Amino acid sequence: MPKSKTKYVFVLGGVMSGLGKGIASASIGYLMKSRGLRVTIMKLDPYLNVDPGTMNPYQHGEVFVLDDGSETDLDLGHYERFIDVNMDKRNNATTGQIYQSVLDREREGDYLGQTIQIIPHITDELTRRIRAVNQPHRYDVVICEVGGTIGDIESQPFLETIRQMRLEIGRESCFVAHVTLLPYIDASEELKTKPTQHSVMKMREIGLEPDMILCRSDRAIPVSVKKKISLFCSVPQSNVVEARDVDTIYEVPLRLYKQGVGQIIAEQLQLDGKSADISKLELFIERFKNPTHELTIGLCGKYTELPDAYKSVIEAFIHSGVENDARVHIRWINTELLNSDEESEEHLGELDGILVLPGFGDRGTEGKVYCAKYARENDVPYLGICLGLQMAVVEFARNVCGLTRANSTEFNRRTPDPVIALMPSQLNVKKKGATMRLGAYDCNVSAGTKAYAAYRKKKISERHRHRYEVNNDYRKILEKRGMLFSGINPELGLAEIIELKDHPWFVMCQFHPELKSRVEKAHPLFREFVKASLNYKLAS
Repeated sequence: MPKSKTKYVFVLGGVMSGLGKGIASASIGYLMKSRGLRVTIMKLDPYLNVDPGTMNPYQHGEVFVLDDGSETDLDLGHYERFIDVNMDKRNNATTGQIYQSVLDREREGDYLGQTIQIIPHITDELTRRIRAVNQPHRYDVVICEVGGTIGDIESQPFLETIRQMRLEIGRESCFVAHVTLLPYIDASEELKTKPTQHSVMKMREIGLEPDMILCRSDRAIPVSVKKKISLFCSVPQSNVVEARDVDTIYEVPLRLYKQGVGQIIAEQLQLDGKSADISKLELFIERFKNPTHELTIGLCGKYTELPDAYKSVIEAFIHSGVENDARVHIRWINTELLNSDEESEEHLGELDGILVLPGFGDRGTEGKVYCAKYARENDVPYLGICLGLQMAVVEFARNVCGLTRANSTEFNRRTPDPVIALMPSQLNVKKKGATMRLGAYDCNVSAGTKAYAAYRKKKISERHRHRYEVNNDYRKILEKRGMLFSGINPELGLAEIIELKDHPWFVMCQFHPELKSRVEKAHPLFREFVKASLNYKLAS
């Protein structure tokens, strides 16, 4: 059996979805990287959509955008935040992409008249995609998370692919970690192992068995329970790992490290590497749990009852809070409730900072205008992201420049003052999927601005996801009344960062800074926004 130069770790889930396979994958990645190994992580998603770009946030949560413009699952955000490696389109594969690729090749005649079947054509394409993430060979370890749950119809080709790969490259090159649930039954006062046993039975039916079982639980797992799982699931007791709830997801790698997870995987995969160094993460957790300061930031948007829609923003506040020795408390503000200055005072009056969130559609947009107005008039630190920039520009145009009917053409095509307008490149676009301005674009930052003070450099690159932009026909009047265009895309001349001159900290960006914040490297704009908000609180 040939040895694989690349080592693979497959992370599967059982019993139910939402157990944290993405966090488990990212945590394993962190432990592998802390041993000096080169690591990347891939998400295999069984849904038929080509990507999540057109999905409702209520169903799928945040769309995470990569440098190359790929719209991907939010778990790729966890991967990047934990292992600090920029992903690309190869790191996310969906059933839709796989079938589309196979059918395109069939139409081209590449299969020479064969009957196209799940096995071998779909599984071969899946194998090709899994291997392609490390071509050319840059990584020692490729971690693959499979979405969904063992037993789902749509995930069967993925599991069959793993079975074939494991048979081909051997257990010394292929490790299977299974994330499962240990529910606690109040009536009998015990953790139940039967769901885990049945989940492993389903794996065995398709020719797979786990090398490690990560047991999700809200409490400690007794040794007797671990022994039972070990016996019935044919896994060494040392490989039955407790995955308890924690205060922050960044504590998960530390919990796994203490149970020897990294060492167990490294030994089976015969990986060389130095001893794991987790000192930076330990320091991060210490500062997270014991901050000197506390402050409250209002997150203003329309999906406020669904935090996963803004997952990267939430995580960016954890990173920037730690760097400012502060705990950031988030208060969700539904902008549909803000329809007057009085309502703004009621909902925003006790905040230390205001962030207006990105989004699409006109629901809640006038409330975002009120948020920008309140922050501007009361010197409250403000950060506007994407639509948060656009609505702040609308507010400024209306209430400072005297353009009382100013608006975005996204919400009012007949506005006499379209200070926000559809990008020229979007005028003839009909399809919705992957057609926005997506991915990384350069930005020139002006010296002497708050943006420059944050980044400390003149050339930056940030990720985008939008169709509308600030209309440059109105730039002169906006600048004349106090707006500072501090960041400009050099190729298109588009506004990327805008500030207010006569305000302590009012910064807006057309891009999404939250997508590039890391656990050990907070994004500069979030770091400085939290710093300004803390100063505002201390001065009040």
